[in-house]
Parts: sequence; C-alpha cells; structure tokens
Amino acid sequence: MSRYDWDFSAPTPSPMGDHDVPMVSQRLAGRRIALLVTGGIAAMKTPQLARGLRRHGAEVVAFASDDALRYVAREALEWATCAPVVTGLTWAAEHLSDGAPFDAYLVAPATHNTIAKMACGIADTVVTSALASALGRMEQGRTRIVVAPTMHGTLHNSVLVDNARKLAGIGVQFVAPHDAYGKHNLPSTETLCIAVGRALSDSPLAGRHILVTAGPTPVPIDGVRRIVNRFRGRLGADIADELIWRGAEAELLLGDGAWRPSAPLPLTIARTFDEYRDTVVKRAQGGLFAGVFSAGVADYRPRQAVQGKIPSGQASLQLDLEPTEKVIDLACAADPAMACVAFKYLEGVSEAELLQVAARRLGRASLVVATRGEDTRGSAQRAFMVQASGVTPMEGKQQIAAFVADHLEGLARR
Repeated sequence: MSRYDWDFSAPTPSPMGDHDVPMVSQRLAGRRIALLVTGGIAAMKTPQLARGLRRHGAEVVAFASDDALRYVAREALEWATCAPVVTGLTWAAEHLSDGAPFDAYLVAPATHNTIAKMACGIADTVVTSALASALGRMEQGRTRIVVAPTMHGTLHNSVLVDNARKLAGIGVQFVAPHDAYGKHNLPSTETLCIAVGRALSDSPLAGRHILVTAGPTPVPIDGVRRIVNRFRGRLGADIADELIWRGAEAELLLGDGAWRPSAPLPLTIARTFDEYRDTVVKRAQGGLFAGVFSAGVADYRPRQAVQGKIPSGQASLQLDLEPTEKVIDLACAADPAMACVAFKYLEGVSEAELLQVAARRLGRASLVVATRGEDTRGSAQRAFMVQASGVTPMEGKQQIAAFVADHLEGLARR
C-alpha cells in the first residue's frame, strides 16, 4: 500500500468542535472584524479567510452582496464565521453596527465597481451602505478600513487608480494584490490577516525600519561545499513576524540553510557570510531604527576558498581557517544611532556563566538574548533577556519574540 492509498483507518480523535479553528495567536483577540465580500470570483476563498482571522482570535461577521453569493454560499460563510451573514438591511440597521461596532472592515475581494462606489459615496447595496458608514467611523477615528483589490488586468485603469488614491488619501488602507497571470489576485489569507493587524496596531514601531538577521552564514570551502551550522532562523522569523504585525517595516535577512519561513515576510537570503556582512552594512548605512542580530554568524572561514570542486577520495583534507569580521560591530559603526539587540549562545556552561558572558555585551546592545544549547530543543526554547535593569527568563519562541518587540517599543517611546 502506498501513501496515496487509504487504509480505511479512522481519523485521530480531536477535542476540537466542527466550527473550531486551531489558534495561531491572540493578536486579534477581542477585535470585531467585518468581512465585506463583493462579487468577484475570489469570493470563493472568503470562508478560509474568515477562519484565518479567527485563528488569530478575531470575531468575524460577513456582509455579502447578491453578486458575491453567486461565487460563495451563504452557508459556507456562516459555517466559517459562526454567525449569520448580513445580506440585506432591516429595521436593525445592520450597516451602522451601533450596538456592536467593528474594529476594522476588510473588503475582500474588492471589485473595481465597489472601489468606485466607495470613492463616489454611493451606498446602494448592503456592502456599500456598510462602507459608507465605515468611512464616517474611520474619519472619526473609530475604525479602520482595509481593501484588497482583485480584478482582471484590463480593469487596472486610470479611473481605478484615481479612486484608490482618493480613498487612500482619507485613510483607507489598500493591500497590494498578488500579481500573477495578468491579474490582481487576492493575497494569501495570512497576508490579509497581517494587513488587518497592522491597520489596528497603535505600536510606536509603526513605519520604523528594523533589520532582523537569522539562520546560518555559510562560508565556502570550494565551489560546491561549504561550512554551515545547524541554526535555521526560526526564532528570527518569529521576531520579524511579531514586528510586522505591530506595523514595523521589518526585513528578515536569512542565511541560506534550506529552511524558509511560511509566513509572508519581507525576506532576503544571504547565500554566504560575505553576502550577509555586506547586506547588513548596507542596510545600516541606509538608516535603521534597530537591528536584531539573531543570526548564527560563522566565526571562522577558510582563508582561501578553492575555485571549482576539490576532488573527492583524498585520504585527508586540511583547511586553514581564519576569523571572520564581527558584523554586529560593523553595523553599529555604520549607524551609531541604531538600536541593537544582540544574541549569545553557549553550550556546556552554567546559567550563571552564560549571564556573565551576556552582560559583557551590554552597552552598545540594550538587550542581549542569552541561550544555552541545553535549553534549545526543536521548537522549544528557553532564553534569558539580559538588560542593564536585570534578567528576565522567557519560555518559547513567540514569547521571546514578543519580549524583543516590547523592548523596542520602549525604546521608540523615549
């Protein structure tokens, strides 16, 4: 029997109910999101989008136009949101949502027609009426509106651009479409969830440029072989993800170790130590609010990499190694105003010895994340957050990432 053949066994039991979703985070917990579905073919994806928002803790209510229900069933939306779909207006004035206001309105998919009606103040359907009220709430600072345009490439014209710019000028936020097949396509569910989170964020990190480094920094032995460590950059990816949700303009610089994050992060791959060093210095020279240096940087490299491939079958092979530059020092020299978060990893030492070594890095770095090899196993991680004011132990990558983001927020408020 192959992996493609069912052996007729029952599914693994789960405590989850039929309508439950596996929680990813609580970033949207306590938030009410209006999902406004218009008449584009991408409407068929909106049940998954609703569940994606719920996976981050949001309460979701769907509004659907008659045209939208040609592409997605009302029952599918109700199953995904655990709430009735608003398809018409009654005495309850559902478009006003006075009794239970929404923190954000997500228009996905947003057709050319809907964007034009929003810009011109036309409120002739349940969706456009809800948007007319939402625009008023937005101008009063009581909600956010996020729009995901989807349409054929021929519909991208000057009228669309003018209307979108008009709406953006009063505070409507547009999510960049996924560009493929000559069309504006609906972005991934996680991208749209992040867009909503960023729109709702009141973090002082919003708009600030932060570089997060992660993973190994391979050094070449020859044109084929390289020396690389076992670090893959998952903690750095979690930190970049946390910063992006809070509104920061964060970039993940990931050393090439084969692993890639699934989250839609601004990502640059450094294939070698030299690429890593040069990219870090270039970003610092361009101006950064902060650098978070979690990469497992190579301490040594072959003094001279061999061109081509060293023949195999030799009885032994000696490598002459030399120390690499301290990239974090180069970055700090390139941008003395940059806030710095450093990382220290040791094995075979006590916690007291680890903290002693980490404390020596305070000064230029306002926070040092110190970890022992004994405390890192797979996805689990324990770290000590070392600051001049004291040491805070943390358990779990997401908790460590949140602490780093909180620390940078504190610096941004000064």
